[in-house]
Amino acid sequence: MVRPPSARSAVPGVGRLGLLEPSAADSLKTLGWDNIESIPVLWSLSRSPDADLALNTLIRLSEALGNDWAELDSAIRAETMLRGRLFALLGSSTALGDHLVADPGAWVLLRREELPDRDELIDDLLAVVGGEPESGPNAAPMLYRATTSGPEVVAALRKRYRDQLMLLAAVDLAATVEDEPVIPYELVGRQLTALADAALTAALAVAVARVCRDEPCPVRLAVIAMGKSGACELNYVSDVDIVFVAEPADAVATRLAAELMTVGSSAFFEVDAALRPEGKAGALVRTLDSHLAYYQRWARTWEFQALLKARPMTGDLELGEQYRSATDALVWTASERPDFVPDVQAMRRRVEDLVPADLRERELKLGTGSLRDVEFAVQLLQLVHGRVDPKLHVQGTVEALAALAARGYVGREDAANLTASYEFLRLLEHRLQLQRLKRTHTLPAADDEEGMRWLARAAHIRPDGRHDAAGVLQAELRRQTGRIRRLHTKLFYRPLLESVARLDSDALRLSPDAAVRQLAALGYASPEHALSHLRALTSGVSRKGRIQAVLLPTLLEWLGETPDPDAGLLAYRRVSEGLVDQDWYLRVLRDEGAVGQRLMMVLGSSAYLPDLLINAPETIRMYADGPHGPLLLRTEPVEVAGGILTAADRYTDPKRAVATARSLRRHELARVASADLLGLLDVPQVCAALSAVWVAVLEASLRAVIRASVAERGAPAPADFAVIGMGRLGGRELGYGSDADVLFVCDPRPGEDEHVAVKWANGIAEQVQKLLGAPSTDPPLQVDAGLRPEGRSGALVRTLAAYDAYYRQWAQPWEVQALLRAHQVAGDQQLGLRFLHTIDGVRYPAGGVSADAVREIRRIKARVDSERLPRGADPATHTKLGRGGLADIEWTVQLLQLRHAHEIPALHNTSTLESLDVIEQAELLSPMDTDLLRRSWLTATAARNALVLVRGKPSDQLPGPGTTLSAVARVAGWPTHDGGEFLDNYLRITRRARAVVERVFGV
Repeated sequence: MVRPPSARSAVPGVGRLGLLEPSAADSLKTLGWDNIESIPVLWSLSRSPDADLALNTLIRLSEALGNDWAELDSAIRAETMLRGRLFALLGSSTALGDHLVADPGAWVLLRREELPDRDELIDDLLAVVGGEPESGPNAAPMLYRATTSGPEVVAALRKRYRDQLMLLAAVDLAATVEDEPVIPYELVGRQLTALADAALTAALAVAVARVCRDEPCPVRLAVIAMGKSGACELNYVSDVDIVFVAEPADAVATRLAAELMTVGSSAFFEVDAALRPEGKAGALVRTLDSHLAYYQRWARTWEFQALLKARPMTGDLELGEQYRSATDALVWTASERPDFVPDVQAMRRRVEDLVPADLRERELKLGTGSLRDVEFAVQLLQLVHGRVDPKLHVQGTVEALAALAARGYVGREDAANLTASYEFLRLLEHRLQLQRLKRTHTLPAADDEEGMRWLARAAHIRPDGRHDAAGVLQAELRRQTGRIRRLHTKLFYRPLLESVARLDSDALRLSPDAAVRQLAALGYASPEHALSHLRALTSGVSRKGRIQAVLLPTLLEWLGETPDPDAGLLAYRRVSEGLVDQDWYLRVLRDEGAVGQRLMMVLGSSAYLPDLLINAPETIRMYADGPHGPLLLRTEPVEVAGGILTAADRYTDPKRAVATARSLRRHELARVASADLLGLLDVPQVCAALSAVWVAVLEASLRAVIRASVAERGAPAPADFAVIGMGRLGGRELGYGSDADVLFVCDPRPGEDEHVAVKWANGIAEQVQKLLGAPSTDPPLQVDAGLRPEGRSGALVRTLAAYDAYYRQWAQPWEVQALLRAHQVAGDQQLGLRFLHTIDGVRYPAGGVSADAVREIRRIKARVDSERLPRGADPATHTKLGRGGLADIEWTVQLLQLRHAHEIPALHNTSTLESLDVIEQAELLSPMDTDLLRRSWLTATAARNALVLVRGKPSDQLPGPGTTLSAVARVAGWPTHDGGEFLDNYLRITRRARAVVERVFGV
């Protein structure tokens, strides 16, 4: 028959059908589908997730069927349901396509109208092995004996299992090709679980036949499903987690369990018993009493979380029910365990750490905004509230979300949204696994356009007019994972806020007891107090209260990630109440996400900063990001110092000038401490910034006092006056808890009486100390002149000549050593420089320090080590005086300076770190030794600064293991939440540095 040209042109070409393979046209011709009668078939084929793959498999299938192809071809043309199932299956799964080609007659299975129920699946798989009910004293409804148990049974079981899997996949996928019903996610999970139950029932029948050949089964054996299998939400390709309970748990029971696992893993899927007590190191089979004894004495929180999904699967179901009933009582009291919250937090971090950073955006199961996020949160809420609410004793994730919403623990809309997001990700997971029947949860790479396009089509995602299917999929992924990322906001905090703020009259609210339980599970040590803070923050009907209620869920989520959420929430309440009249405050938190997140990190980590922020609130604005990075880094220490001097110079009254300088210091301390805590500054930068602000305040205060004195006298100052920085101030290496060690020096001006000049200078020094040391809510400003000649019994101020005479005649070795860090910091610069030149001959003696002086320095250091360490302090972890601590490093560097500075001018340096650089360059020590000393100094300084930031007061002693140590570790920049690791690192570094000190210093 000759077809008219118009009829032939109506047949879509391979390009219109989306077929890209060069052989596509020939393949269609081979199948007889290149004609007008085949147009419906062709358009169906074009809708297959991978039309080329489907067509190639159909060619293989037709070859395998031979003359029987005509029957299938006729069925494809006539039966829309079959066509949709077949084309969708072959375009989605190479593995199931290969399975069908290997047994081409199995296509008739796809004609079945309804999916088989659980009982039919069990009968079908038992029929493969000739399963018959087991007789004898231990007979049970789900215990069978195979009449066929030879090696060939594994292949037969695999074939039958794949047949059933193929049918389910075809029904699940059909809607992507034809207008077939979409199977709900929950139904797919239940069907896969029923198939797994049937598979292991058959595997157990084989095990009984092999282990108990000539006698009835002598033991009771229950197989308990765990994980997704227990919750009836299996994937297409999952490990099936199980636990065995037996009476008695003898060698026969162990052999039965092992044989079941062998058959099951060979024929169906990986059978995993690692969730049993003690994991893979524990006994494979235990009695019920043995299980209970373990859970009551040794089990960790995650094991109770796993038991939440326990379900009797096959074998002796009566024994399985006894197991579930007995363990249920333990599961629903797990949240009362004292280590519940730390265990849960550690578990969550462990899950996040399992995923490589480059895969986190592609991991559907464990990545950011992933399936595990939803499952983890839902299970945690179940454990928290299920103790008093039996309605939450359900196993499936979707089922549990519905129960949580129905009982008011989660908002109904939030539960619905999260359910939709969860089911969407599970759908993608199923499609990825069907492709090759491999256990995978990883999305195609961003540049894999073909992979993303196939996945989108397999998930029934179509172009939307703006994007192709892959583009729509990527946009939907961002939307869904973004929604899941906010799950803690939605699941944990919104119900709390609805309960205390009465945001929605129709919302179900947590009872006070439920709210307290939920806050406790989120890590709050005093949940009752936390609840009262939430009430206070959201009280009333003011606009600010409503804004707080909107902000708090997100802020609380961030606060929950900090070392001390209780203190952080209290601090946030104090800051909010202190800034109640500041219109910008809540607006900045609402509009600048980085500000809120950084503020919560600061408040939940530091007792040092809240008061500073209340008194210097403008610092909070600097938590935002500018065009060149965080605004906290926009200011340089030199600019800050200039601003302090300029502002203080405006006042003639010393008190007002010093108050202004202190106010600006407060802002700078808040800025530096915030940037430090947020990891934006390193240790040398922190020390330099703190030293610069101290020097500026000293200079501003000295200028103000001298100005006032000159005005009062009505005459110029009788002497030049300089402040010499000593210790860490002189080295520009101050920490948060450091005092300002100084020397005061004066020099009478020509024609002035020396006695009068010195008396005037003493008055100036005393007033500076008094004004700066006045009580304040700010961190203290102690100006310490205790390093002056003759110590505290000596004159507060001396003339330059008096200093010269004293140091040349009376200076003790320790005083010479202290002068190594002397540096002009305030007052008359020329006088300060003259002082430094005067003492250079003392601190850098020609020929180096004498042997007697070295012995004396070593003697003093030994006394310091034995006598100055506070009572009860641990010498291994005291950051200042401990082994390998700051004193060890600084004394060692200073001894090398005393010995070699006369011949190495670059050692005329007051900075410990810079001096170490010179020591390395001059090869006085090996690079390895100097690196050890440098690392120890930086580590100890970071720890010492972190101690002040965390505790809010100076401290040199690292705490023992616990929450405070973990907080110190995080503030000090340790990359994990494990304070023990931080402490081990500290001990390792300081121990190695101490070995260098002992060798070089000679202690």
